[in-house]
Amino acid sequence: MKKVAIIGVGQSKFVRSYPGSIRELAFEGFKNAIGDAGVKPAEIDASVVCSAPEYDKQRSPSGIFAEYLGLNPGPTFYVETLCSSSSTGLKLAYSLVASGLHDVVAVLGFQKMSEISSAESQERMGRGADIQWESPFGTMMPAYYAMYAQAHMDKYGTTHEDLAAIRVKAATYGQLNEMAVYRKPVNMEDFTDKESRMRYPVASPLRVGDCCANADGSSCLIVASEEKAKAFSTKPVWIRGVGAASASVNLTGRDLFTGLAVAKQAAEQAYAMAGVTAQDIDVAEVHDCFTIAEMMAYENLGFAKPGEGRDLIQNKETYKEGKIPVNVDGGLLSKGHPIGATGGSQIRTVVLQLRGEAGDIQVPNPEIGLVHNIGGVGLYGNVTILGR
Repeated sequence: MKKVAIIGVGQSKFVRSYPGSIRELAFEGFKNAIGDAGVKPAEIDASVVCSAPEYDKQRSPSGIFAEYLGLNPGPTFYVETLCSSSSTGLKLAYSLVASGLHDVVAVLGFQKMSEISSAESQERMGRGADIQWESPFGTMMPAYYAMYAQAHMDKYGTTHEDLAAIRVKAATYGQLNEMAVYRKPVNMEDFTDKESRMRYPVASPLRVGDCCANADGSSCLIVASEEKAKAFSTKPVWIRGVGAASASVNLTGRDLFTGLAVAKQAAEQAYAMAGVTAQDIDVAEVHDCFTIAEMMAYENLGFAKPGEGRDLIQNKETYKEGKIPVNVDGGLLSKGHPIGATGGSQIRTVVLQLRGEAGDIQVPNPEIGLVHNIGGVGLYGNVTILGR
């Protein structure tokens, strides 16, 4: 197996409504990534396109993008695992390069969610669950994660304030991220102020402030073999571990009191492959589609014992200056969540951190970073470990 590196990263700004076509949206992330890598489209052997197709009006977008971005006649692949699509795309690209089939692969994630209405978007999210046994009863993403939040509160005594503290952290760093949708400050008082939308209920115990927003956006990663990485890049970031797992679609097959099993299983695989433990991680990006999702990630990844994730956030240990900085780009709660582009954006953040190029959100001298990306309500889980 060959060593594999990420030599280029890019993303578009995440916005509520992108005015152009999906081709143009994809190009924004792509042009940034190839410029960062110093490669030309003709030097890319293959491409992997990642999105959740229920939001796409265009069928088979991988063919459209390969033509538009100048990647023909190289092969192009299409990957979908809901919200974890582009981290799944990275695992595919890693496999293609490590096996020797290809030397340079582009992983392009995108989603233009504004092409359909908010009501249609919610209905499609519901269809990420079992369309025979669950989604017909009106279950949607906030309701699913609300059940996990209720279970966590019941078992460990977690409070609304513990969850709100996660959103306050996200907004602290979201203000510094020019790519983010939401760049306003959020204070604890916003969750009690009668004039603030943050306190409005969505699905008890989750409030508006506990939920991320839909967005349009693209991300791109350029993945290369060791030989090509050293030829093109002076700062390659190496893929040291990849882990992935899946779980029962229906929540009747889950234990809601232990967090997301796919995160724990994927983390165990990635840690073992990389030869590291949770204590070795210097910076992390976790899938915080809701505040409770970040809380569970602390515990599922081994950053805290079960029930002690709230201590990490209350003691500000997941801030930039803490012992395990998490989502110091604002996370999904600030950046927004363009489904197919999300994992690639998370990976981009950790790559920039490891290269020392993260600007105002730079963590001091990180050597090992982790990305945790979840598809659906814990249906799919990917954990990627990157190193300098």
